[in-house]
Amino acid sequence: MTCAMMAALYLHLIQVSLALINTLMLQEVLAEEKWKNPMKQEDWRGLTPLFYQHVNPYGRFTLDMTQRIPLSVTKIA
Repeated sequence: MTCAMMAALYLHLIQVSLALINTLMLQEVLAEEKWKNPMKQEDWRGLTPLFYQHVNPYGRFTLDMTQRIPLSVTKIA
């Protein structure tokens, strides 16, 4: 397998992981009535886990692999 193919596979893995985390965060936020009730039908249609404005692709990242992201959703359907 070439380096370009490996890079493409790694990028795909990162994209899928980001979509999963975004989905879990959206589920947690929309489980609260104060966020779910104001949503209109158009808002639900436009909802997507493919946003990335909160991602900083540059700089230093400090990972603490001993802690989990505090998401209340524990089961993925």
